[in-house]
Amino acid sequence: MQAYVCPGFGPLEQTALGELARPEPGPGELTLRVRAAGVNFYDTLIVQGKYQIRPVAPFAPGGEVAGEVLAVGEGVCHVQPGQRVAAFISYGGYAQVARAKASQTWPLPDGVGFEDAAASLVTYGTSWFGLHDRARLKAGETVLVLGAAGGVGLAAIQIAHAAGARVLAAAGSPQRLELCRQSGAEVLIDYSREDLKDAVKAATAGRGADVVVDVVGGAYTEAAVRATAWRGRVLIIGFAAGEIPRVPANLLLLKGCDVGGVFWDEFLRREPEAAREQMAAMMAGLADGSLRPVITGRYPLARAGEALQALAERQAAGKLIVLP
Repeated sequence: MQAYVCPGFGPLEQTALGELARPEPGPGELTLRVRAAGVNFYDTLIVQGKYQIRPVAPFAPGGEVAGEVLAVGEGVCHVQPGQRVAAFISYGGYAQVARAKASQTWPLPDGVGFEDAAASLVTYGTSWFGLHDRARLKAGETVLVLGAAGGVGLAAIQIAHAAGARVLAAAGSPQRLELCRQSGAEVLIDYSREDLKDAVKAATAGRGADVVVDVVGGAYTEAAVRATAWRGRVLIIGFAAGEIPRVPANLLLLKGCDVGGVFWDEFLRREPEAAREQMAAMMAGLADGSLRPVITGRYPLARAGEALQALAERQAAGKLIVLP
């Protein structure tokens, strides 16, 4: 089968269109014809060998897919061949056929297309888990989203807005902030020109944000902690800035705040029943239109590397997808 092949850990430029053996499902697994695959920052890290998961080469990157079930292995009952599904597979998605665990595969409701599903699984799943589970978000609270024009950021804006929260979006340009406004952000902060802490304090009458969604890291994390309200919750999701931050512990004491990690991959593995409930709620939001992924780029399989490069260089806003 055709796939976008990584021959071994290294620079993104080494990946190229090629062929891999077509996978077959084992017990508790299924295979699906990939109609769309999402592009995420961790895909760029897997190719370079910088992620927690290190596949055996050669392999195809791509951790979230949507398509039709082709075959099911022993013990798989909740989906059948021909059924429309979305699946989280860690890697292997930039290919014509992918293998998935049945426990991490979910049927698509009527009205949710393959592109929207592939553009939503990781970003909305991560944001939903972070805001509703880890942060216990309540209506009326204030949510600050860093890197707000990225896939996770826009998903977090929409989920927080739908939950009745007031959203402050921080991004690096007026164009990116306009995407945030369209997704439901009420306050726009250009942190390439404004001091993040001062802008948040000004927007909250000095109180600070109740919840911070941080996919950026670097120096912005400490600034965001300083801008939290009493009993604030800071969600650590990623480090798009490239630097893993070190937050002074005295700030956590003085703010009475919590810093929580949001590792959605591990949540799926450790708590499959809870994950299934959250996924059903998220899919319902996609079906009724209250959640709507912002797809800004569609790439054929042969150009998947361009999508990875754009994300790695932080040139992309919204969500990119690959169409095998």
